[in-house]
Amino acid sequence: MKQLLYILLVLPIVCFSQDKIKGTIMETDANNKSIPLSGANLHWLDTTVGAVTDFDGNFTIGYKPEYKKLIVSFVGYKTDTLTITNPQKAVKHTLKSTSDLDEVVITSRKQATSKSYLSAQNVINVSSDELLKAACCNLSESFETNPSIDVNFADAVSGTRQIKMLGLTSPYILIVNESIPSIRGASQAYGLSFIPGTWVESIQITKGAGSVVNGYESIAGQINTELQKPASDDKLFVNLYGASNERVELNTHFNTKVSDKWHTGLYVHGNRHNKKHDVNDDGFMDMPLYNQINIMNRWQYTNAEKGFVSFINLRYLNDEKQTGQINFNPDTDKLTTNAWGSEIDTRRYEISAKLGYVNPEIPWQSIGFQTAFSNHQQDSYFGLNLYNITHNSVFANAIYNSIISDSRHKIKTGVSYTYDHYDELVNTSDFERTETSVGAFFEYNFDNLEKLNFSAGLRIDQHNLLGFFVTPRLHVKYTPWEKSAFRLSAGRGKRSANIFTENQSIFATSRQINILNTTGKIYGLDPEIAWNYGVSYLQGFNLFGRKADVTFDFYRTDFQNQIVVDYENPQEVNFYNLTGSSYANSFQTEINYNMFQHFDVRLAYKYYEVKTDYLTGKFDRPLTPKHRFFANASYETLLKENGSQWRFDATFNWLGKQRFSSTKSNPLQYQLGDYTPTVSTLNAQVTKVFSPKFEIYLGGENITNVRQSNPVIGADDPFGSSFDTTFVYGPIFGSMYYAGLRFKIK
Repeated sequence: MKQLLYILLVLPIVCFSQDKIKGTIMETDANNKSIPLSGANLHWLDTTVGAVTDFDGNFTIGYKPEYKKLIVSFVGYKTDTLTITNPQKAVKHTLKSTSDLDEVVITSRKQATSKSYLSAQNVINVSSDELLKAACCNLSESFETNPSIDVNFADAVSGTRQIKMLGLTSPYILIVNESIPSIRGASQAYGLSFIPGTWVESIQITKGAGSVVNGYESIAGQINTELQKPASDDKLFVNLYGASNERVELNTHFNTKVSDKWHTGLYVHGNRHNKKHDVNDDGFMDMPLYNQINIMNRWQYTNAEKGFVSFINLRYLNDEKQTGQINFNPDTDKLTTNAWGSEIDTRRYEISAKLGYVNPEIPWQSIGFQTAFSNHQQDSYFGLNLYNITHNSVFANAIYNSIISDSRHKIKTGVSYTYDHYDELVNTSDFERTETSVGAFFEYNFDNLEKLNFSAGLRIDQHNLLGFFVTPRLHVKYTPWEKSAFRLSAGRGKRSANIFTENQSIFATSRQINILNTTGKIYGLDPEIAWNYGVSYLQGFNLFGRKADVTFDFYRTDFQNQIVVDYENPQEVNFYNLTGSSYANSFQTEINYNMFQHFDVRLAYKYYEVKTDYLTGKFDRPLTPKHRFFANASYETLLKENGSQWRFDATFNWLGKQRFSSTKSNPLQYQLGDYTPTVSTLNAQVTKVFSPKFEIYLGGENITNVRQSNPVIGADDPFGSSFDTTFVYGPIFGSMYYAGLRFKIK
């Protein structure tokens, strides 16, 4: 019995014990002499088993026979991969500074979408390959194949798709363009359609409270878009797209090398739709007529020897939309009761610049500076409602990065400044205000590359309307065992709600607009404040010899104050400060599986509980399904020597029933039930790559031809008291098919 007990006690130790490998990491000083490198990071490829060198450059790291590739990295030095063939032999390796290196080209089959096992934040990385799985004509259409972002169906007036994260709409998501806040203020409603998909190099989606470095407004999460770089983008790129609804788009990129250090690119996007469609015969166009011209000139400066890199962007946008009844003529019917119609004309100018400096002598120290100016002017009317807005914005951010003792302890600190001037005309009422904010932030990150990685940030801001306030953020990642990541996050967000531009669909109704509070400094309302808490678990594993991973995450957003947009009276829309509770619970589980070579499957289920205390009681948020199911399958054939290949992709979405806001006081013919039907859609695309230069693609959206029969309430009486276009829960147009080509010269 004692022997058996001894075996039971010793067996787990034997099973879970592992050998150790020791070694030393060096660097070369100015005299070309090798000296110990303290704080270098090491980890085994495709694992989270890691170590950090001590003051003398020595390390000890766990070893198993299946571990073959050891990754060695340090900020400012070339990352090396060592092949370990003799684990008994001590490792000795010297890293080279990046300033001493010639150009290095690394090629591999990259994952279209990936999740980090190492980062403290819950970040999903979406590459340009993922964006090619759908037509991806603009940023709002770039998330069709990603279950972390919900893409709403296009509304009945603007035709623009809105997005949600963690059950909350896009104003609660900080959307930045290369870390510069971009879609906010006046561009909140339509800004996602102002970024062409071909301009995007990659997207980083962060769930929960983001970093304090990017500001205090993030509540549900953050989306960062990285644009194509003139130095690495194709010299010439052409993307031509045409759809069965007679939508036509053209994207062209022209990039050239001006000198050894300067590159420039001209990016031109144009789209047009001039065909009136009324598939459901309600007298209203199913999608607007529109024209958009979008031009960006991008400059890149790189001086690796001295440690400088810089980007300068100049951009112009002109976007025109017309919608309404089929027989509406803006030349004769504008702002009259002859026919109901709407025009939304937007002009936008932007200039932004980024400058980064890495000290060649001290490569773990860097300084970054970002600045941007934009002028956004929208002139619009919706039936008899007039809405114009002009928004001038200035943003500046300075960031200093360094380490404490060694690279396990990293810090970021800096200051930021924002200026926003709004001038809004709502029918006959003028709303004008100026917001300025000065802030400072500090963020500390600890990462031992083995078990624990946490990031703690704090920022303080002085705002002329929101006052002085503190924003804390915390992210923790713990690795309990191999190929796992357990994350916790918590953070506070604060924002001023732009109630008219964020809810422009209210103008395409006959509702009376009421603001019930008058003591606040923004439209008489108080700022929105919320806490977000999250827990996530990621586990990678092998199933039948193929790679797979599964994720479970739960996030809760608690509002201390929220601007409630109350549609519960169908003749009114009321804005007021939250007087009770408002929260959003989001649960998601997702599995990714490489079923066989080049065939990937992604499945996800989401459950939302989003409730708010309205004046008439606590209800689920309207048009927010509790249940969602997502499935995506993609396959690509082996790449031939001439670069030819086939790619196939299909995405299925199922949405559970959604609550309608009350219509009980409408006449009987304009009343709806309490809930919508469930909705299922199927999208698919096939791409034939003929060579590295040329490919064509064919696809379909909503192939099963699902249509909402009554997207416009009171369509037969558009100037009556029950007219409303805000009850869209599904596709309006039905099936849509498209084709396109891509041509590029490296």
